[in-house]
Amino acid sequence: MQLSIWSSYYVDLSPEDMVCELEKNGIFFSELSDEHAAELLKRGDAKETGRQFKKFADSHNVRFTQGHLWLRCRLCDKDRKYVIETLKSWLDLFSGIGISRAVLHCDGISFPDNTSLELKYLENISVLKELTEYAKGKDVIICIENLGKFTRDIDELLYIVNSVGGSNIGICLDTGHLNLNSKDQEGFIKKAGNHLKALHIADNEGFTDQHMMPFGKGNVDFIKVMKALKEIKYDGLFNLEIPGERNCPLEIRRYKINYIKNVYEYLMKATEK
Repeated sequence: MQLSIWSSYYVDLSPEDMVCELEKNGIFFSELSDEHAAELLKRGDAKETGRQFKKFADSHNVRFTQGHLWLRCRLCDKDRKYVIETLKSWLDLFSGIGISRAVLHCDGISFPDNTSLELKYLENISVLKELTEYAKGKDVIICIENLGKFTRDIDELLYIVNSVGGSNIGICLDTGHLNLNSKDQEGFIKKAGNHLKALHIADNEGFTDQHMMPFGKGNVDFIKVMKALKEIKYDGLFNLEIPGERNCPLEIRRYKINYIKNVYEYLMKATEK
């Protein structure tokens, strides 16, 4: 498990400047944000752009092994063909960069009000099967994330993952989202087991998705989170998704990163057997 910070922490910087800032602060793993990925995709061929960005990041000792696919896409939109083809270009970009865990939201919105839950599952599963089929051979696992309403609990996510099938579909736990729902972080992690491939680590007070660092005003029990991750032998990034902490000058964000690194060390030591 490696400490990581979502690149959107530096959303105000170009992809290259973001990489340099991570290196400067001793963060050598990151999840590529939707914003930075979208900026890269504007540059031309997705695969070649990905390879060039990886070359730059490698030269600064920063690795992007996790990435967030198109954040606001709706998998079951009426123009589904466009959505799928667009996501394929994102997967090409991620493959070029060396991203092996691609986080994606399922779609519970693009349906008439009386649509059954089962039909929503089936429609999402259909799209995910097409995407995972395309991702074969790219060494990319699509990781569906727990959200606020649809796919809010581990049983829903496991149903979808098992229905899609294959080795390149998994789960991303967002601790902030879960804290607004069941709050059972430990139970979620243990039940997910080896299907858990990615993390969004964030804290909140249980009312809104504040995206805060651990051990502030929030109430997620990160000791239990870390213990459960170690128990299932989770091998992905311990990735902080904390845009709630970025509304400050770069120098202050550097101080916060020092705190984050100390928190990670504390959690690793506090959960030693």
